[in-house]
Amino acid sequence: MTTGRRRAAVLGHPIGHSRSPALHSSAYAVLGEDIDYGSFDLVPEQLGDFVGDVRSEDGWCGLSVTMPLKAALVGWMDRLEGNAALLGVLNTVTFERVSGSLRLVGHNTDVAGIVEAFRHAGVERAVAPVIVGAGNTALAAVAAIAELGATSARFLVRDPARADEAVSLAERLGLAVSLEAIDRGAPTLAAADVVVSTLPPRAADALAAELASRYELASPSADDGHPGVLLDVAYDPWPSQLGAMWEARGGRVLHGLEMLVYQAVEQIVLFTGREDARSLDVIDVMCNSVGLPQRAR
Repeated sequence: MTTGRRRAAVLGHPIGHSRSPALHSSAYAVLGEDIDYGSFDLVPEQLGDFVGDVRSEDGWCGLSVTMPLKAALVGWMDRLEGNAALLGVLNTVTFERVSGSLRLVGHNTDVAGIVEAFRHAGVERAVAPVIVGAGNTALAAVAAIAELGATSARFLVRDPARADEAVSLAERLGLAVSLEAIDRGAPTLAAADVVVSTLPPRAADALAAELASRYELASPSADDGHPGVLLDVAYDPWPSQLGAMWEARGGRVLHGLEMLVYQAVEQIVLFTGREDARSLDVIDVMCNSVGLPQRAR
């Protein structure tokens, strides 16, 4: 298919809940970029046909990639750049036309999304960070806490046998690693200054209940003296039980959409070449599109 209009899309399964179309379309409108941003519900087994179609079509400027395709799509790339090469996981694809052929380039903007969400919350350095989970998003969290100056990484995981990639990445980045079971993980969580929960919706509910029980957080005004900042990437439903318990301790909770906005900003820069996509005017429009407060000016 040939089209005069540029195209971009988000890929994943399920995809109906994705906020990416709202974020991208609102940004393109304010930037004056004529880009049709859609969505494709795909599982890994369908990637070969999809990539083949894309290589034969004109007009593509970028793809956003979500679960369960972040690792599966890597093998279809002609090249990985930056954090995608470091992590072996991507969330963004751009296109290069070289001698008449289309080359697919993988990137990872999830790292920037996490870093900028914490920086917007006033976090200058991660001193005692904890990462809940060890999947693909946890890899981005490892790189993000390293960028925030961490020297260690403590993981709370459901299955230690599946944490090898996250542990290996942390060690390659020079971080001292501690791997602990998520059961009875409340003390470790409570001692953290920075937490990234990378688990799917409701998967951290048992940890939230333990946190509440251990610290007797029956009241929303309770405070155990150790605030800290929690980013919970599972933004639907919201607030998550873990987020509610963290706030009850007097800590600050970052909506998972915060990360989503900032990673989308970097995708838009890659898709359009527009550095001004990072401006507050654009970010505020994106925040409006998903119901987040505008950025402080």
